[in-house]
Amino acid sequence: MAPSTTTQRNVVFVDGIRTPFGKAGPKGIYAETRADDLVVKTIRELLRRNPQLDPARIDEVAIAATTQTGDQGLTIGRTSAILAGLPETVPGFAIDRMCAGAMTSVTTIASGIGFGQYDVVIAGGVEHMGRHPMGEGADPNPRFLADRLVDPSALVMGNTAENLHDRFPTITKDRTDAYAVASQNKYEAARKAGFIADTLVPVATRSAAGWGLATEDEPPRPGTTLEDLAKLKTPFRPAGRITAGNAAGLNDGATAALLAGEDTALELGLPIGMRMVGFAFQGVDPAVMGIGPVPATEKLLGRTGLKIEDIGLFEINEAFAVQVLAFLEHYGIADDDPRVNQWGGAIACGHPLASSGVRLMTQLSRQFAQRPDVRYGLTTMCIGLGMGGTVIWENPNFDGAK
Repeated sequence: MAPSTTTQRNVVFVDGIRTPFGKAGPKGIYAETRADDLVVKTIRELLRRNPQLDPARIDEVAIAATTQTGDQGLTIGRTSAILAGLPETVPGFAIDRMCAGAMTSVTTIASGIGFGQYDVVIAGGVEHMGRHPMGEGADPNPRFLADRLVDPSALVMGNTAENLHDRFPTITKDRTDAYAVASQNKYEAARKAGFIADTLVPVATRSAAGWGLATEDEPPRPGTTLEDLAKLKTPFRPAGRITAGNAAGLNDGATAALLAGEDTALELGLPIGMRMVGFAFQGVDPAVMGIGPVPATEKLLGRTGLKIEDIGLFEINEAFAVQVLAFLEHYGIADDDPRVNQWGGAIACGHPLASSGVRLMTQLSRQFAQRPDVRYGLTTMCIGLGMGGTVIWENPNFDGAK
């Protein structure tokens, strides 16, 4: 007897949540908090917010971490599922694609939904850069440099951003600083409006001073001015253009999202925040990894038949301002286009590497609910060692207005 065949299903983003993001280091809010406990907090909050979901219906837990050791090791998707109190029947796994870890958790597990092998899943990511600095314990093959497989600058992300400035001389430091100020301002406006709080789960913290409660992101610097940024040092190159002000910092935090087949979401009464249209990843020269979102987006637009003009909202990870501006310049989009990063971005709130992809998705989903006039949105990010990733989503609230 031949096996039954499976038809493609719509994949939907049900809900997303994240911890407040902290500053990495001994003075950060999560200095004494374990990475896996941050993940547990997000998983439990997803279940609390969606009580109609029987945890036993969860088919998989995929959690990303760039540095998979210590409290980010031991197959963190499985261990965090157990720690979160999910039934022992719920499996889990770990995944790594550096900055796009959570994005890859979503796209990998969504593929299983689309093929009919999962119904409901949890996908997310975590990075505790205070405990696990980027590259900790890594042993790059000597041939990378000895055989010139990659330029030495490819192993230092700040250097790759300086290289991107070289490639796009029209993107000056003044432009990146202005973009950074705008990111801080947009984030602060969204925070005051209550939009950011809706995406956060409070986290109990412990330090030498005692117990506390993290309810807001730690990195933002509201009131930042161009004059402030002009005074900052350029650590990656003398008289360079990359500073701590126009790049994301070193951060700690976790994210998680519920995804499902659209039929299952309707069956269980789960909300539908957005539908996945498609995704693409693309490799680029590692020495200019920040350009990665451009060819990834080009590939995906080609696959879907959409045009950049069809995209009504953009959530672009702000690893560096120059990387965002390179994307915008390629597509002829203004630096201050209101469709782009409406609530600010990682320059303001932080970028705990493998967790950030789901932050972008969670924000886009909330924005879709506010914008029934927008049909398509895009989440994209550059990825260390020369890659880009892009996911296009459809707004289920679209009313056809022009």
